[in-house]
Amino acid sequence: MSQIINYLFEQYQGYAIIDIVLEIIAVIFGFFSVWYSKQNKIWVFPTGMISTAIFVYLLIKWELLGDMMINGYYFAMSVYGWYIWTRKVDATHVTPISKTTKKEKQQSIVIFISTIIFVFLVYQYFDKWTNWTAYVDTITTAIFFVGMWLMAKRKIENWIYWILGDIISVPLYLYKGLAFTSFQYLGFTIIAIFGYLAWKKHLNKQNQTA
Repeated sequence: MSQIINYLFEQYQGYAIIDIVLEIIAVIFGFFSVWYSKQNKIWVFPTGMISTAIFVYLLIKWELLGDMMINGYYFAMSVYGWYIWTRKVDATHVTPISKTTKKEKQQSIVIFISTIIFVFLVYQYFDKWTNWTAYVDTITTAIFFVGMWLMAKRKIENWIYWILGDIISVPLYLYKGLAFTSFQYLGFTIIAIFGYLAWKKHLNKQNQTA
C-alpha cells in the first residue's frame, strides 16, 4: 500500500507547497464545473474559468504545452459558452440543449483536424517531441477542443468527447506525475457519463413538450 502511495505522490516532493495547493483548488473547481454542466447550470462557466486559469499558470510553469493550450482554450470558450447559454432565442427562452446538425458535425471534424495540425506545429517549434505522451497530448487536445466547443453550443454530443478524452487522461496524467489531476479526470469520467444521461433525458422531455 505504501508503495502505491509513494508512486502516486512522491513526485510532489519537489513541488512548491503553493503549487500543490493551487492544483488542488483547480481540481475542486474543475469538479464543480463538470457537476454544474451535468446539472445544466450556468455556473459551469465561472467555476470552469477559475479552474482553467489556475491550470494555465501551473502548466506553463511545468512546461506542459499541450495541456496548457487545452486549458487556455477552455477559458476562452467558457466566455463564449457563458454568452451562448444566456442568449435568448425568443422572449422567454435561452439556448436549449440540442443535437448537432450535419453542418456542426462537419465543423467538429474541421476543429479536430485543425487542432492536431496546430498542436503538432507548436510541439515541433518548441522541440517537444521528446516523449510518447506528446503524441497522446495531440489527440486529447483535439478531442477536448471539439468537446468544449460543443458544450459551449449546448450540444448533447459534447459528453461523448469528454468521456473519451477523460478516459485517456486518467493514466496519462498519472504517468506525468500529476496524481491529483489524474483523480480529477477519473471523477470527470463518471460525471460525464451521468451528464450524458441527464442531458439525454432533458432533451427527450424537451422534444415531447415541443
